[in-house]
Amino acid sequence: MAVIGPWEKKRIFITVRTYPTPARQGVEVFCTAGITDDGQWIRLFPVPYRFLENDQRFKKYQWIEVEVAKDSDSRLESHQIHADSIKILENIPPNPNDGWKARRSIIGPLQAHCLCCLKQARDQNGYPTLGFYKPANIRRLVIDPTEPRWSEADLAKLGQPSMFEKTPFQLLEKVPYRFVYHVDCDEPTCNGHRLSCTDWEMGEAYRRWRHRYGNQWEEKFRQRFEYEMINRNDTHLFVGTVRAHPASWIIVGLFYPKNLS
Repeated sequence: MAVIGPWEKKRIFITVRTYPTPARQGVEVFCTAGITDDGQWIRLFPVPYRFLENDQRFKKYQWIEVEVAKDSDSRLESHQIHADSIKILENIPPNPNDGWKARRSIIGPLQAHCLCCLKQARDQNGYPTLGFYKPANIRRLVIDPTEPRWSEADLAKLGQPSMFEKTPFQLLEKVPYRFVYHVDCDEPTCNGHRLSCTDWEMGEAYRRWRHRYGNQWEEKFRQRFEYEMINRNDTHLFVGTVRAHPASWIIVGLFYPKNLS
């Protein structure tokens, strides 16, 4: 995507990291989103995470400084980055005894009432295409099998010479499942939503637990991402639209402090 705006330095509180996908020129990328220090949503794409130097590999809930520019993606929040300009500034750790108060103080001002409201605003105005809200109810987590291996086209992308000097040692592992939450809004007209979740944590949990527990991975996975998200945590969702399907929303991140009530 072409850059259409000036480059500028921004301080961003990272709230979203999705599981990476194959892209052009041998680069696997993931979508990142966060909140600027003046309280605005921003989407950073593409981010070649495994190609970054170790001291630039930021995590969720860290403040970073980076040079960004608006790109040709029609979504207002979408920007490109100069990857070599990334500086990690500060980590905001979780406090299990206060419901992640420090993190919530940064994110809370942007909390929407519900996904139905976010969809209505985007359909009317073209934005926002990122949001944060608490579902009234999480019904269940559905785990749908997908193609177990990369397609020939994806393998061709991953096998291309990289534009970066540093190359990941291992081929990007494909997660052969789609994780879908069925949720309801606190809105009388809501008919429920089925939202794919691309949060990096879910992909990494699958990878770790499949190797550790073999065929028993799903029991551990559901304990964390279904039972605890429904019954133990004060679960909120980071959501965003899909560039190729502007009216479609997915979950791009989970916010899940323990429920203190």
